[in-house]
Amino acid sequence: MPITKGVKQLLAEANAIIETVPAPIAVARLGDADTVFVDLRDPRELAREGKIPHAFHCPRGMLEFWLDPESPYHKPIFAEDRQFLFYCASGWRSALAAKAAKEMGLDNVAHIGGGFTAWKEAGGAVETVAPRQP
Repeated sequence: MPITKGVKQLLAEANAIIETVPAPIAVARLGDADTVFVDLRDPRELAREGKIPHAFHCPRGMLEFWLDPESPYHKPIFAEDRQFLFYCASGWRSALAAKAAKEMGLDNVAHIGGGFTAWKEAGGAVETVAPRQP
């Protein structure tokens, strides 16, 4: 069966409706009490590369379940009146995640353009993460 909508189109649609924060601006927001950095990457990526200090880890596959207050998996942090700044490795997963969150009603969401790679290139701080034990 042929794919009728590819990743490029999905990303273009997401980027047309979400806010993208350039990495240098995101770096300047570290420590802002009104901003929650949300790391969407796989736990192995965190263990290998670290994360933004104090970022909340939400694996991309759980996002919709953790956002929804009706879900048994809901995380109260997503009910807080703060700006949620999503990121992944390169900004693709975070763009799609920000679009999904916005469509669910989370208006105070944006993502870091270029992701964690751009964050590091902009001189952003990195916190080490211990590998998860099996």
